[in-house]
Amino acid sequence: MKAAAEPPLSLLRQFDTYRLLPSRFADLEDSVLAPLSDDDAHLKDLFDLDNATNHRLMGERGGLAGIGVDELVFGVPCFRIVNAAYTYPRPEGSRFNGGERGAWYCAFDLDTAMAEIVFHKSVEYSEIGYFQDSVAYQAFLADFSSQFHDIRSAPRFADCLSPDSYIASQALAERLLEAGSMGIVYPSVRRRGGVNLACFRPALVNNVRRGETFQLTWSGSPVPAVSTL
Repeated sequence: MKAAAEPPLSLLRQFDTYRLLPSRFADLEDSVLAPLSDDDAHLKDLFDLDNATNHRLMGERGGLAGIGVDELVFGVPCFRIVNAAYTYPRPEGSRFNGGERGAWYCAFDLDTAMAEIVFHKSVEYSEIGYFQDSVAYQAFLADFSSQFHDIRSAPRFADCLSPDSYIASQALAERLLEAGSMGIVYPSVRRRGGVNLACFRPALVNNVRRGETFQLTWSGSPVPAVSTL
């Protein structure tokens, strides 16, 4: 049987990549739970309940099937944010990961990261026919220096860039992950000229730090107003 083709490899040195997260996920854990508690004993009970179903903590204890504790990172700035990217995948997966293991998705520039967020949020609002919301997003910057599979100039992998299907891209990602791939560099589907990276390995997400915080406000239109907080 002929082996499936793999994308070419590129040595990538890319600094200041952008990943945007809703601020409610980017803040400290107790910022969400503390207002719900009546006293310290109640707060401890809330933490115990939350920890029992916290996928990041489960992963850091070796309790997840999709990623081993030896792959996660500890003791570096923002390590919880990094680990959460791999331990909280969407049940249906994303473009280059399935439902058991996440990836660190980022863009080479802020405009592309913003376009990705706006697209996915607009899809959510379209499903309910309601474009009235305001959400704060925290930017996280990270640096990369490693060898990644690269489909930017590989037309035979065009089906992995389908605007409305992840079937081919998830199949490719699964195959590459099993073969030891570090991740995939790919052109943004949501912004012409933009470039994204799906990094498969937590240890390669380097020098993670907070950037600006943005407020995205939808007022009846799929296109939000964007302001800096």
